[in-house]
Amino acid sequence: MGIKRGTSLAAIAIVVTMTATACGGDDKAADTTKPAAAAAQAPAADPYGADPAAAGAAGAKGAGQLAIAANDQLGPVLTDSAGFTLYRFDKDTAKPPKSNCDGDCAKAWPAVAAGDATAAAGMDAALLGEVVRTDGSKQLTVAGWPVYRFAKDTKAGDTNGQGVGGTWFAAAPDGKKAAKPAAAPAGAGQTTGALTVAKDPKLGEHIVDGNGMTVYRFKPDTAWPMVSKCEGDCVAKWPVVPPVDKANAKGIIEKNYLVLDRPDGKKQQTVNCWPVYTFTGDKKAGDTNGQGVGGTWYAVAPDGKLITAQ
Repeated sequence: MGIKRGTSLAAIAIVVTMTATACGGDDKAADTTKPAAAAAQAPAADPYGADPAAAGAAGAKGAGQLAIAANDQLGPVLTDSAGFTLYRFDKDTAKPPKSNCDGDCAKAWPAVAAGDATAAAGMDAALLGEVVRTDGSKQLTVAGWPVYRFAKDTKAGDTNGQGVGGTWFAAAPDGKKAAKPAAAPAGAGQTTGALTVAKDPKLGEHIVDGNGMTVYRFKPDTAWPMVSKCEGDCVAKWPVVPPVDKANAKGIIEKNYLVLDRPDGKKQQTVNCWPVYTFTGDKKAGDTNGQGVGGTWYAVAPDGKLITAQ
């Protein structure tokens, strides 16, 4: 992207002592892969009670390209292609999938039609499915849970359905109830979140975090010894990726999947011994605004290498 960073990077090396582990490897650019085009229907929501017929009709609309929205109160929330929050109902079941919202319930909570949904970046596509409703229509499911919109959500980002009746909750990207994770005590080194692989038309396959945010590497860093040269103002702009359980890293190289103990007290995930970061300039899942910044920041391929070809 060629955006020049306004902050200078401290050159203080951050080193971790490791036991008999060989880190490193070259940094050849990863192949660029073009994903299939995503559906992009833009469903509308109707105010609950204002037009019951229209509210019921909204249930026939699909979700298109799903997205992951960061919500200050709820953490990562799953949305449709127009940014409307998707919900799950406690009175439904996931095993087997079954919807128990019909009639007036379905007017307030229009079912999301199955058929055109595409998994969000950073989301496991295998979680998407469908269930046949009592009227014979097919409804989208996430991890087995039928998903809905709320008629009182009138614009993208609304979460007016959260907690309604103690049974309706925004859906997280894994199909669970959206809930912001509790902050870990400083220096606790608690593993959180996930890493997975997403596809971008220009970058091809690249690593994203549990919120679908692009993961980057800093060229001045080294893998052996495992060193980060980004701290202070640099870390404020390029937050470190916190430790992630290896079981939550899907499609990513497992070799030398280690945690860096930084002198500032933070613990940082590495991929094949390379420290990894996100970028505050990325505002939503799928953004790649950090790519090529200062000629030193690049997205990371599933094997841990830099992606420099665009």
